[in-house]
Amino acid sequence: MIVRIQVVQKIYQEAHIDITNMFCEDAIKQHIVDLYNSGEITPDLNIFQVDFESISATIVHNQNSVDFEEETA
Repeated sequence: MIVRIQVVQKIYQEAHIDITNMFCEDAIKQHIVDLYNSGEITPDLNIFQVDFESISATIVHNQNSVDFEEETA
């Protein structure tokens, strides 16, 4: 028997970083995007919330398959 399972979750992460006070709002946004894209901010990101979205499974037994899916309310 083969079971294929897919879990979908939203993961919220946060990091606390110091940014120079001289930056305007657009420059701060660009600085954060640059840090993220370069991978520099990744070690500082901490998971603080995970929301369950859905789980689905396909059970394959003797070439017949059964599907079910569960979603959050």
